[in-house]
Amino acid sequence: MFRGAGDSEFAFELLVSRWAELAWHPAEGDRPVVVARQLGTRERRWDTVVLEVDPNALAERRAFGERELDSDLLRVVRGAPVDYRWYRDALDDLGVPWRYVREAVHRAAGRDLIEKRRGRNGRIEFRRLREYPDWVERVVAIENKPDLDASAAATLSDQLRHDVQSGLADEVWVATSATGDRVSPALLEDIPVEVGVVEFDFSEGVRADAAEVVWHPTALDADGDPRTRLLLAERAYGRGWRSFHETMRPDCRHFELRRERRALVPYCAANGRVPTAAECKGGCPEFSPEPPQWRTNGWPIEGGPGKGIRALLERRRARERRRAVDEE
Repeated sequence: MFRGAGDSEFAFELLVSRWAELAWHPAEGDRPVVVARQLGTRERRWDTVVLEVDPNALAERRAFGERELDSDLLRVVRGAPVDYRWYRDALDDLGVPWRYVREAVHRAAGRDLIEKRRGRNGRIEFRRLREYPDWVERVVAIENKPDLDASAAATLSDQLRHDVQSGLADEVWVATSATGDRVSPALLEDIPVEVGVVEFDFSEGVRADAAEVVWHPTALDADGDPRTRLLLAERAYGRGWRSFHETMRPDCRHFELRRERRALVPYCAANGRVPTAAECKGGCPEFSPEPPQWRTNGWPIEGGPGKGIRALLERRRARERRRAVDEE
């Protein structure tokens, strides 16, 4: 994979996600995308999710802010009328207590997603500020398996079949590491024929030409629950793939970001490799919090290196959103 990654599937997942930002689609040329990791439903979680987006519509989505919209906010925003109406008249009754709907209206107004006012008899009325766009064109699921041997392919078979049949994804892929040997046809027999297989050579870090398609996927009928698809898209938009800093400890003095060509990955200087989220936590034997003086007096970064790493990753996520809009 690359020096320092060890046998980390987590490191491979980060590199695949960064590559997808740079060079998606592996077989059909560049497309504007939003990329995220570790998203899914109660039944299935995907390693990497690639949203192929309409740039103009994505620009309209950005007007709703950088944070994701949960199911309650989506209901309010998408159902908001052009003119002020009582929220009970404007929204369908889904069988949940109206007090929860009213709270969602207040939250939406607090984030400037809608406008609200007190109408007659003190009723809460609201109206749209802007129409929520249809910004997602396709949802692509990627299962990352750097060591794809016959045993791994057999284990993945049922999961991939679920992905194909769920109706949530328009395309499903398996990503694996290039070994220099041709992928055995016998190995591919355990993978559903609709699933594409792509090999990555990250020995020199992330490059646009790091991918080679081994098996082309079949376009799927994404006829599953459209509400679930939209919720997945919103989570992807809000979290992105660099959210590892939210589950790790960048405030540890051993935590670093290392460049692998066109990617930045977390690195533990104490253990000499890419850590996982399960390892990089306060209970790690090597955990050493930043000295207080690092977080004061603006040295070396205001708030300390950990805060600086968080800010850097947030800026890069925002930059990729802007790039997707400008790629039209």
